[in-house]
This record gives sequence, structure tokens and C-alpha cells, in this order.
Amino acid sequence: MSNLRTALQEYLALRRALGFKLRLAGGLLHRFLQFAEKEGASFITTELALRWATQARCDPSQWANRLGMVRRFAQYRSATDLRTEIPPQGLLPHRYHRKPPYIYRDDEVVQANRYTWIVTMSISRRESLPSAKPSSANPDWFQSIHPRRRCFAAMPTSGSDFPAAGNSKLFRFGEG
Repeated sequence: MSNLRTALQEYLALRRALGFKLRLAGGLLHRFLQFAEKEGASFITTELALRWATQARCDPSQWANRLGMVRRFAQYRSATDLRTEIPPQGLLPHRYHRKPPYIYRDDEVVQANRYTWIVTMSISRRESLPSAKPSSANPDWFQSIHPRRRCFAAMPTSGSDFPAAGNSKLFRFGEG
């Protein structure tokens, strides 16, 4: 086992003892060492770490993450091997950019509410709801099918769109 492999085992054991899981980082650092051994390197250099990080076919923000993992290992290794180079912070400045959230318009919310006319809360266990539609003439329909559940249903008070502001009434069925 090479000095770098021994150092990696010690590094991962130390970080895990401190509470880090390092599932992804552990696997990637082992791949980095395979790359370094194939290149014939016996210590970490910035150029080696940069070549390894950017060889993957992935988003540039992942290149920066991969380089950051090697950078932290190189910091640890530099305490015992003075030849180790620590890649500078910001060498690959790419960051992941989140997509902006989609804000639903009022008419889209009303349309979505048309299809979500029943909300249930389980008292004893979760089970699927029957596909039967409630009737305003029989408000105990749900209690007869599921006696141990509570149900809140919005019932239309007129023949207009369901449910929209002012034209529905909230009924409570079940125990409690």
C-alpha cells in the first residue's frame, strides 16, 4: 500500500470519527488516488488535482466540488509530506446556480384546487380513499366507509367552479 493510500485511510478515519459520513468524498478520493498512481505520482500537486477534477464529464460546478475534496485531503497530507501542493481556493470558481422557482398564477391555483377537493387525516392507519364522490345530500358517506378516520371536505354551495372563494362550505366527518 502506497504512502498516499495509507494517508487517505487515516484521513477518512479521522473525518468519520469527527462525524462526517464522506460516502461520496471517500469514493472520489479513492478514484483520485487510482488516477495519481496511474500517472506515477507519489505526492499531490495542483496540476495533478486539476487534471483529475476536470477529466470527468460533468457540470463545471462538480469539477469545483471534486477539486475541493482533493484540496482538503492535500491540506491534511501537507502536514506529513512537505512536497504536497495544496490547490489554491477558487482555482475552479464554478458554482451551482439554482433555477428560479416557478410562481403559480391565481388561475393556476384555482385550477389545481378543483382537483384537490378532499383532505384526510388518518387517526389510526393510512389507507387509500375510495373514489366515491361525496354528496351534499349524504354528509355521512365517508364515516360509513372509513369509521376511524376524520375527513374534511369542501362542498360546493352553488353550481359554479369548485372550490373558489365564497362558493364552498367546509364539512367535517368522522371521529373527534
